[in-house]
Amino acid sequence: QDKLVESGGGLVQPGKSLRLTCAASSTIVSINTMNWYRQALGKERELVATIGREGSTNYADSVKGRFTVSRDNAKNTMYLQMNGLKPEDTAVYYCNGRMAVTSHGAYNELWGQGTLVTVSS
Repeated sequence: QDKLVESGGGLVQPGKSLRLTCAASSTIVSINTMNWYRQALGKERELVATIGREGSTNYADSVKGRFTVSRDNAKNTMYLQMNGLKPEDTAVYYCNGRMAVTSHGAYNELWGQGTLVTVSS
């Protein structure tokens, strides 16, 4: 089954760090652009970070200087290192892949199921 799976969420105190991982299933051969989105309770989903296949990155202003996105193309895995976490970072974080090629076809877009990050003392 073609899917993206997030992991690494949890409860963390303000100022601490977490590292999220987005792993693609073994049927996925390659993914062009990969993104991290988040959705807080009662709010719209927002784009947090983008990384191109060649490694170019973009970040939402709210996370610049605190979050770092990276990827391992050989493993079709993306990471989000989150430092200096704030209560307002609390949300479900979703992995998104654009232009994914699989062993049996292709997708314009794939989404993971999400992982909850809670920042609270």
